Amino acid sequence: MKTNSILSKISLAVLVAGTLAACNNKPAATTAATATPQSADSNPIVYVNTDTLLTNYEYSKDMRKRVEDKQKSVGGTVQSQLYALQREGADYQKSAATMSADERQKTEARLQRESQDYQKAQQSASADIQNFANDESQKQYDKIANFLKDYAKEKGYKMILTYARGNSAVLYGDKGLDITADVLKRLNDAYAKDKK
Repeated sequence: MKTNSILSKISLAVLVAGTLAACNNKPAATTAATATPQSADSNPIVYVNTDTLLTNYEYSKDMRKRVEDKQKSVGGTVQSQLYALQREGADYQKSAATMSADERQKTEARLQRESQDYQKAQQSASADIQNFANDESQKQYDKIANFLKDYAKEKGYKMILTYARGNSAVLYGDKGLDITADVLKRLNDAYAKDKK
C-alpha cells in the first residue's frame, strides 16, 4: 500500500466528513487563506480551506508520520517474509532435479502453504495499516471538529464550510470569509500545548 494513497484517503475522509458536518449545520475543517475574517455580525457563515489546514496543521504532519512509520514497520515484516519465500523457491528450483519425487512433492506442498501464509499476512498487514490510518484520521477529524465547534461559538458563526480545490462544498467564497489562517494558528498553538 502506498503512502500517498493512504494520505489521499485520509484527506478525502476528512473532507467528506467535514462536508457532511457542514450540511448538518455542524462545524467542519477547511483550508486557510491570509485574509482577515469578517465578524460574525456581518457574516455568520465562513469557510476553512482544508488543503491548507491539513498541509500546515502540526497534528496532521505528526499523524502522517505515524501512518508512514506504521507502514514501514508492518511492511518490513511482510517484505521479510516475501524474501524468505523467494529464497526458498529459488533453492528448490536449484535442487529439484536431484530430489526424489516424494521430496519434490513435499517441498512444493510446503512452499504452497508458505505462499498462502504470505498472502494472508499481506492482506492482514494491509487491513492493519488501513484501520490504523482510519483511526488516526478519525482522531484528527474529531480534534478539528471539536475545535471549530468552540471557535464558532466564540466568534458567533452559524456555519463553517469547507473549501478544497477541485472537491469543495464552496465554489466561491470572499477572502474575508476565509478563517483558515486564524484557525490554523490556534489549532497549532493548542496542539503545541498538548504535546508538552
